[in-house]
Amino acid sequence: MAKYLEIGQIVNTFGIKGMVKVKPFTDDIEQFEKLKKIYVKTKNSKKEYEIEQVKYHKNLILIKFVGIDKIEEAEILKGNYLIRDRENEEPLEEGTYYIVDLLGLEVFEEDGNLLGNVEDIYNTGSNDIYVVKNELGKQILLPAIADVIKKIDLENKKITVHLIKGLI
Repeated sequence: MAKYLEIGQIVNTFGIKGMVKVKPFTDDIEQFEKLKKIYVKTKNSKKEYEIEQVKYHKNLILIKFVGIDKIEEAEILKGNYLIRDRENEEPLEEGTYYIVDLLGLEVFEEDGNLLGNVEDIYNTGSNDIYVVKNELGKQILLPAIADVIKKIDLENKKITVHLIKGLI
């Protein structure tokens, strides 16, 4: 399992005093208010920043980091990801998973037929959609609902599904 969890991406700056706009990757956006520090992950490193202020704007989080006081300093952070140490996360509810833990899992029908691996996950608002890709590159879109997703076994890196009529 991943040591760090991506919880958002810095998508732009906001104002001229160093604030950044963050697209959250979490259902619980209020967790940003509880954070004192966060890592900003670049391509080759990560750097810890202290959070000075958190606000909300439309579907984005506005964050002001201590020491980032000008738009030029905030510009440098654009495109980077916010990550947290997994150890600092609260336990998830039963039947809830981190996306990073589901990516790459093998997906099998109940009869044991391999459909492929989870390549991506999209949130539609009502439920997630698992994008499953086989070795030939064919994609199957599976809704993350109880009628379809029967068992998620993180230990064995396997998902068992029931394909309802008309799904593929």
